[in-house]
Amino acid sequence: MNKRVILHASEIATPMGIKARAGKEMSEIKIIQDGAIVIEDGLIIAVDTSSSIASEFDLEQYTVTDASGKSIVPGFIDSHTHFVFGGFRPDEFLMRLSGKSYMEIMKAGGGIENTVRATRADSFDSLYSSGRQRLDGMVRLGITTVEGKSGYGLDMETELRMLRVMKKLNTDHLVDVVPTYLGAHAIPREFKANHQAYIQFMIDKVIPEVAKGHLADFCDVFCEEGVFSIAESRRLLNAAKDHGFLLKIHADEIESMGGAELAAEVGTVSADHLLEASEQGIRMLAEQRIVTTLLPATAFCLNKPYADARKMIDAGCAIALGSDFNPGSCFTYSAPLIFALAGIHMRMTSEEVLTAFTLNGAAALNRSGIIGSIEPGKRADLVLLNYPSYKFLIYNTATNCVNRVIKNGQDAF
Repeated sequence: MNKRVILHASEIATPMGIKARAGKEMSEIKIIQDGAIVIEDGLIIAVDTSSSIASEFDLEQYTVTDASGKSIVPGFIDSHTHFVFGGFRPDEFLMRLSGKSYMEIMKAGGGIENTVRATRADSFDSLYSSGRQRLDGMVRLGITTVEGKSGYGLDMETELRMLRVMKKLNTDHLVDVVPTYLGAHAIPREFKANHQAYIQFMIDKVIPEVAKGHLADFCDVFCEEGVFSIAESRRLLNAAKDHGFLLKIHADEIESMGGAELAAEVGTVSADHLLEASEQGIRMLAEQRIVTTLLPATAFCLNKPYADARKMIDAGCAIALGSDFNPGSCFTYSAPLIFALAGIHMRMTSEEVLTAFTLNGAAALNRSGIIGSIEPGKRADLVLLNYPSYKFLIYNTATNCVNRVIKNGQDAF
């Protein structure tokens, strides 16, 4: 049995529970001064003060880690990324800085289509290698679980290849990878004249194959003006649900078109982006307890107003934070940047930010029963900070303050 105890943390700071925290609950975190954590075979056995743990357990039976001067928080969970892809698009980023919109770039043949061409040409081994390097970078920032979307193939072969890469990475890498099928990321060139035929192709051909191979937990759709309409998104998501997939949706990112309302209607686990979500949509997300995943680094990179996190929290929503790491609109997975933007520009408190990137991120991936907080029975996914308080995650502005990462009880960084 692998037995480990961490002693004398300046504090342990964590949300609590096995489901998303919503509204005012997001500020409710547990803090233990001079904290200790007992770990056996990758699971948390006990969490208490160091003196209490020392009196209850025979510490000579454990490998001891001294966390003096360090705050311990749960492993970070990035519940929205597109981290497996081929090629890069720096020219488009600079085009946007010169005034071109994201949709204008897409209509000119750039955007997702550019990455589709590069990804279709990339081999399994190449996609695996670049994906592994990105996971290595993420874990150094404290990220212990990451969602990864397909959607840069838009055909059968490449979509399955991307998902198989993620499946192998989940097996090979300490970071857990939660795969999502996002064939409905854009309309591929070969189906430009017939959107309905592409939707039928996904429903009849690709979704059954993904389900058969157990290659994805979720199905997602880019519900946006000029991409997939409300009706098209509803049709695809309902078909995916019939095949046993959990659901996600890219909703109301660029235009307010009822994506949040659709998420509530079909019962998605999360609704993501929501920069332009209506007040009615926000109320419906709160009522249905759908995790509201906000992606501030995308708004930053697109130079757009941020999602109104304060309004959403006050309405009773459960906010998660994600990076949206992708080669086009947001080429970063920087957790420190996300913390800074959420705190400074989205007016989230330190407690809300911590909850959003841990327990609520886990809930957005349907895993809040096993990860996302520091309490007995959950996996020992932990981040030790260089500082004595979790408040340094925002205060040490956009700077990585991770000292050590523990994943399933093992040192990951």
